[in-house]
Amino acid sequence: MVTRRKFLQQSSLTLGGGVLAASLNNSAFAYLKSGVAPSDQLNIGAIGVNGMGWSDVTAAVKIPGVNLVAICDVDKNVLDKRMNDMAKIKVDATKVKTYTDYKQLLDRKDIDAVIIGTPDHWHALIMIEACQAGKDVYCEKPVGNSIGECRAMVKAQLRYNKAVQAGQWQRSQQHFRDAVDFVQSGQLGNIRTVKVWCYQGWMKPGPVVPDSAPPPGVDFAKWLGPAPTRSFNSSRFHFNFRWFWDYAGGLMTDWGVHLIDYGLLGMKSPIPKSVSALGGRFAYPDLYEETPDTLTTLYEFDGFNMVWDSAMGIDNGSYNRDHGIAYIGNNGTLILNRGGWEVIEEKQSKNKVSKAFEKSSDNGLDKHMQNFVDVVKSRKMEDLHCPIQAGAHVATVSQMGNIAFKSGKKLEWDAKKECFTDAAINDKYMIKEYHNGYKLPKV
Repeated sequence: MVTRRKFLQQSSLTLGGGVLAASLNNSAFAYLKSGVAPSDQLNIGAIGVNGMGWSDVTAAVKIPGVNLVAICDVDKNVLDKRMNDMAKIKVDATKVKTYTDYKQLLDRKDIDAVIIGTPDHWHALIMIEACQAGKDVYCEKPVGNSIGECRAMVKAQLRYNKAVQAGQWQRSQQHFRDAVDFVQSGQLGNIRTVKVWCYQGWMKPGPVVPDSAPPPGVDFAKWLGPAPTRSFNSSRFHFNFRWFWDYAGGLMTDWGVHLIDYGLLGMKSPIPKSVSALGGRFAYPDLYEETPDTLTTLYEFDGFNMVWDSAMGIDNGSYNRDHGIAYIGNNGTLILNRGGWEVIEEKQSKNKVSKAFEKSSDNGLDKHMQNFVDVVKSRKMEDLHCPIQAGAHVATVSQMGNIAFKSGKKLEWDAKKECFTDAAINDKYMIKEYHNGYKLPKV
């Protein structure tokens, strides 16, 4: 990277005709294009660019001074598609190198930060190794695929002092923040129940199909990574990975971490005292999935309960919304989702409170990425809208719900020991076993 003095010398010579433009390095050209000084340029790489990872990249490159220099994916078809997409996001494809091995990307000294958009079972391993390699990290949600992974990720951030933002971009949307301020103002009165729901009619598992050879260009062994070895099946791959326990946790950890996050945030909630869950594969019993497509989970806190309610194949959720959070108080009920928020008065209360629907007016993902970049430059970790600690908290609560479902038990939590009171549950579910020679780094 050029020093500021060297850059200014090069720039003055160029503008005076003393050197050819070709003699300027990438940092100098980036400055001439964006007006951002070399010392403020940020080189990023992205690992996993098929879905949300690419949306994150698109948001990042909108920010002046952010340069995409590398992308990594185990599917060459995805890499080829994204290289063809570079022009759409106004990135010079000749400046971007492709990788199928994320370790090679992390080895590059010129990369300052990485975006992790892989399936969930890769998040912890790559995030920890990225911090070890000196990179700041924007990690898609859920941050960990087990409670143990979440804890290791928090330890890694603290040890290596890197900026780690969880991809829960709703934390950067103004209307979500305004709604939480209203909840915490006390105007709703005593809040006894928080309902969080996600009814996704469009989401559907894949069909039951026989195992097959992976598509040409797919390194399936690398895709599996620390997950158990198995034959390739198209209905477990790409988007559908989220319906299988080896790789993810269904709707609970897909949408749940976004929505439960605000249930917890609004109520300033710690880990729940107990959790129980009921559900099953009721919507699509003939399709290929392991996680429940219908699930109701009850979390017990001091002074209130929180209910998680999810269903695939249905759009008619509570209050005629397909997703949301409802804080039900003695004076009124605040209803919040990605579209906006409102307060419905409680007719029984003398202290009536209501508020007309206020529509969302900003782009949460763009603002969330801007917040990450700002903190990478300022090093003020406290300014992150969703630091790894917050991402780990909600991922832990979501994992607790899935553990209650899989175990079929009402589970009690020991706040002092930070584990379940049932030792057998801790042994079986707190952290997933790694396979194929992979190990979660000790931090």
